[in-house]
Amino acid sequence: MQVRILFVTSNRVGDAVLSTGLLDHLLRAYPQARFTVACGPPAFGVFARMPRLERLIAFGKQTYDRHWLKLWSQVAFTWWDLAIDLRGSALPLLIPARRRVMMRGGRHPGLHINRLGAAMGLTPGPLPVAWTSAADRAKAAQLLPEGTPWIGLGPTANWDGKVWPAERFAALARGLAETLPGARVAVFGGPGTVEARLAEPLLAALPDAINLVGSLELPEVAACLQRCAIFAGNDSGLMHLAAAAGTPTLGLFGTTDPVGYAPSGRLALGVAAPGAPNATMADLSLDAALDGANRLLAQDATALVA
Repeated sequence: MQVRILFVTSNRVGDAVLSTGLLDHLLRAYPQARFTVACGPPAFGVFARMPRLERLIAFGKQTYDRHWLKLWSQVAFTWWDLAIDLRGSALPLLIPARRRVMMRGGRHPGLHINRLGAAMGLTPGPLPVAWTSAADRAKAAQLLPEGTPWIGLGPTANWDGKVWPAERFAALARGLAETLPGARVAVFGGPGTVEARLAEPLLAALPDAINLVGSLELPEVAACLQRCAIFAGNDSGLMHLAAAAGTPTLGLFGTTDPVGYAPSGRLALGVAAPGAPNATMADLSLDAALDGANRLLAQDATALVA
């Protein structure tokens, strides 16, 4: 008997990545299940390589909440064994389902993945994962070949207030090169002119860096991140994707919540400016970031080998 599960998740890449831990749990709990995932268009690539994915619905916001009506029309005529909505809507109550899970919207204290887990009775919340294909990994191997440690940097974010100064990113890379002899830098960023603008100062400061800003699909980005000895980045979807990919990940915080949205992964750490989230990114010192990065590397001996 086939089991069908509907999973409605975020419009944002970072929140979508954090929700993958629940899907990973469900994949193991329901080995015969087929999944339909509904998410915002920016997060589409987070789920594109998910195992046993039957359908992926791009679910962008529309005026007067018309996106919910459109989504309802796409899922209301299927019998669901489990319907999960992480966006706080009444959709699961309006479709045929044997079991329903609905998480209330809004911000709440504590680590966000634990709140996600609590919606399904899981404590602590399961760690996010990143799904990639053989083709993604082969492309990543061409872009970031073996033989040298790779330092991944994420100098962009969805608004300027979350961006650490480019000169400090460059200095951080130079400091990490002392721990990772022969290291090279790969600069990551999302698509679009805003991301390119935010990455430009760092690329100018590190002219030998590999520019991966806006040129890859999200599963390809995840495969490249898996090849990095360490990733350091602003609070962003890329930061969460790096942690989900299993890369030692340093998240940089000043104006956003370092408790609720610190990177969650096998080896991840958030460092925050004094007074965060009521601080600025300029208040986060290079020494604090470098100390955090070196602590990550010291905990992961395998990070010293590409």
